[in-house]
Amino acid sequence: MFTLISGPCVIESEELVMQVATTMKEITERLEIPYVFKASFDKANRTSIHAFRGPGIDEGLRILKRVKDELGLPVTTDIHEPWQAAKAAEVCDILQIPAFLCRQTDLLVAAAETGKTVNVKKAQFLAPWDMKNVVNKLEESGAKEIMLCERGTTFGYNNLVVDMTGIIEMKKLGYPVVFDATHSVQKPGGHGSSTGGNREYVEYLAKAALAVGADHLFMEVHPDPDKALSDGPNSVALANVETLLQKFKGVYGVIHND
Repeated sequence: MFTLISGPCVIESEELVMQVATTMKEITERLEIPYVFKASFDKANRTSIHAFRGPGIDEGLRILKRVKDELGLPVTTDIHEPWQAAKAAEVCDILQIPAFLCRQTDLLVAAAETGKTVNVKKAQFLAPWDMKNVVNKLEESGAKEIMLCERGTTFGYNNLVVDMTGIIEMKKLGYPVVFDATHSVQKPGGHGSSTGGNREYVEYLAKAALAVGADHLFMEVHPDPDKALSDGPNSVALANVETLLQKFKGVYGVIHND
């Protein structure tokens, strides 16, 4: 079965994180889908300097540790600077490398040296086969557990497109491929001072990705996406998650004869 990596884009509050994590745990356990909770302590690449970024690393990791300790869930978050890797690794089971930073050698080396699983998002400007250089940097730095993530490719201004053959190409590098179903429907900078998106397409792209061989799914969820402080337009409403996961599980089962 695929693993689901999911949660709100950013840690808006401790209450919101616990609400989402608790609900997602109940849903995924009911559906027997392995689950990793994800939320960011800092969104360092927001469109506007005035946009909400998160509580910062210390408070963010404290909240993620509560999710891990009280709910027994593995957790992940993204890091943006090399010094954050070791600190985040004290709490997180997986370290996520943002797409814009996937070629940053020092960041990759620092993540690899923690011994944690490293999930690297393919940059919007990279060809899937160019991720071999990212893999080489991680391997040379001692990483054993690597995941590669497809999150869409820049296609003109304020638009992304998903080339499903990219999933196949990245799988040739010998590591599991995660499909990011929500960032793939973004429209970067599409609202002028913020990013737009179309969550209506999440279901269809996720089903297609699983059908061509994606190993795992990434999906941002929120109780009220229209009021989310980051990535609301492409986030899935918490109330719709179980129905979507049932469909995704069905597609995965057909492909893998489960």
